Amino acid sequence: MPRCFDLFVTALAPAIWGSTYIVTTEFLPSGYPITLAVLRALPAGLLLLLLTRHLPPKAWLGRIFLLGALNFAVFWTLLFIAAYRLPGGVAATLGALQALWVIFLAAGFLKRPIRLLAVSAALTGAFGVFLLVSAPTDSLDPLGIAAALGSGLSMATGTVLTRKWQVDVPLLSLTAWQLTAGGLLLMPFAFFTEPAFPPLTTESFLGLAYLSVIGATLTYVLWFRAVSKIEPSALSTLGFFSPVTALFLGWFFLDQDLTLLQGGAVVIIFASIAASQRSAARP
Repeated sequence: MPRCFDLFVTALAPAIWGSTYIVTTEFLPSGYPITLAVLRALPAGLLLLLLTRHLPPKAWLGRIFLLGALNFAVFWTLLFIAAYRLPGGVAATLGALQALWVIFLAAGFLKRPIRLLAVSAALTGAFGVFLLVSAPTDSLDPLGIAAALGSGLSMATGTVLTRKWQVDVPLLSLTAWQLTAGGLLLMPFAFFTEPAFPPLTTESFLGLAYLSVIGATLTYVLWFRAVSKIEPSALSTLGFFSPVTALFLGWFFLDQDLTLLQGGAVVIIFASIAASQRSAARP
């Protein structure tokens, strides 16, 4: 029962991340991927710092900034670029390929064995991704595809290194450090490479508030909680809930087509998640 609860709570994070695409494209101004990443990470990180009042030790600053870059700065920038240039379901599914990378990164950094069932589950999920991507849709932008793949690789590396560099601090403090570091790293790039951000409308303010409070603070607290509890290969496949959420939100709210092929792909993805959890539960 405790493991089922952990899996359910953790799965909420990628399910919420799946809504990033529709919120970005429908409520936020286009052409500001780095600025939006800063506005999503930094306010949430500073708010958590005020609540926890716990700064990282000096010896940890290098690691914190690296994790902040991987889990937030690089990841979110590429995620926003993919959201602008690809249909939501396509962008989310390409990013979810991190399940494959986590298996091999965990073998290298954490000395985890490469289990045949885990690899098969990840490949099955990748096949489901292929079916979703190859479903009838608009022409796919190469830069958007590269951004979506890069975001998944960044997040996979950050997840594995967070597990490797576990530190005995409150979960909110760890989340606050990484959010703040990611936002600070992005600030100069946003200032020098993007035009001035337009005045916030009510819709854009609510969209940013949702992405910062719900899509960042809450979800990453849940995700980092799971890093120390769930095997990396099993944790990463929970990320497949993100493309499924994005797909159904696009169908429900934007009248995007939902084909029989995509429905079959969703079933395959769910089967890969179940197989991955079974592999991780074995001794």
